[in-house]
Amino acid sequence: QVQLVESGGGLVRAGGSLRLSCTASGRTFSNYAMGWFRPAPGKEHEFVAAISWSRGTTYYADSVKGRFTISRDNAKNTLYLHMTGLNPEATAVYYCASDRHPRAIATTNYFSRALSYDYWGQGAQVTVSS
Repeated sequence: QVQLVESGGGLVRAGGSLRLSCTASGRTFSNYAMGWFRPAPGKEHEFVAAISWSRGTTYYADSVKGRFTISRDNAKNTLYLHMTGLNPEATAVYYCASDRHPRAIATTNYFSRALSYDYWGQGAQVTVSS
């Protein structure tokens, strides 16, 4: 019964910015870590970023550090991914996901694995033109 609904995708020029949103329902949003993933060559789900359930600790793939910012608004049951300095390599369908374990205490490695998450959004297309 958990649903994650994404929005905010679109077409942007290289160097531009975009913000994705993911609104959750069906579980206590504030008790679950959340993540963003995208398909990549040889991988169904490549890790992009994650945020913890408690103090908002963030985790990023090396490829997006300094350019992407993950955040959450628990009052709105919404997860965000603010993307800046976009390049064509960022073109992908981005999926939000909810951690399968409530109030998880884990490592960067845990949050970067797709198998750590049990519910997924429908995907938001991001296309970056050069």
